[in-house]
Amino acid sequence: MTITFFAALLVSYLVGAIPFGLLFSRRAGMDVRREGSGNIGATNVTRVLGKKLGILTLLCDVAKGFIPVFLASIILPHGDNRELFVGLCGLATVLGHMFPIYLSFRGGKGVATALGVFLYFSPWAIFTVLFVFVAVVAVTGFVSAGSLAAAGLIPLCIWLLDGNTSVLLPAFVIVVLIWIKHSSNIARICRGEEKSWKTKSSQ
Repeated sequence: MTITFFAALLVSYLVGAIPFGLLFSRRAGMDVRREGSGNIGATNVTRVLGKKLGILTLLCDVAKGFIPVFLASIILPHGDNRELFVGLCGLATVLGHMFPIYLSFRGGKGVATALGVFLYFSPWAIFTVLFVFVAVVAVTGFVSAGSLAAAGLIPLCIWLLDGNTSVLLPAFVIVVLIWIKHSSNIARICRGEEKSWKTKSSQ
C-alpha cells in the first residue's frame, strides 16, 4: 500500500503540474504569463486569448484534477484509510497546479483543478457551489470573489450532502491554499481596486 500510495501521489502531482494554459498560449504564439494578470489559469487565458482557448484550458485543468483521483480510487487497495489516501492524491494534484515543477514551482491558483478533484468526491457539492460562484460573480463582477466564496463552501457541502468525512482534511487544506493563492485579489478587493470581469480588465 505504501509504495502504491506514494507512486499515486507522485503521478497526481506531475499530472496536476501540466500547465495547459501556458501550453495553449504558446501554440497561439504568446506567453500567457507575460499578459494580463500573468496567471496560467482559464480566467487569464480567456482575457488574453479569447473564450475558445479559455474554455479549453478550463476543461483540461478540471480534467487533470478529476482523472488522477479517479485512477487513484481504482488503483489503491481497499482499507480503512483508502478515502483519505485518495483525497491526498487530490491534494497532490492541486499542489501540482499551484507549484508546478515544470515552471520553477510558479503556477496557478488551483480553482479549476480543485473543481475536478471535488467533482469526483461530490458532484452535488460542486453543483451547489457553482450556483454560489455564478451569483457572486454576477453581483460583484469579480471572478476571484466567486472563486473564494465557492471554495470556502466546498468542505461544508461535502459534509452535508455526502457525509464523507474522510476527505474533509484534504478539502480544508485545498481551500486554505486557494485562499492564500488569492491573497493579492483579497487585498485589492479590500482596497476597492479589484478589476471587474464586466470591464474585461486584467485582474
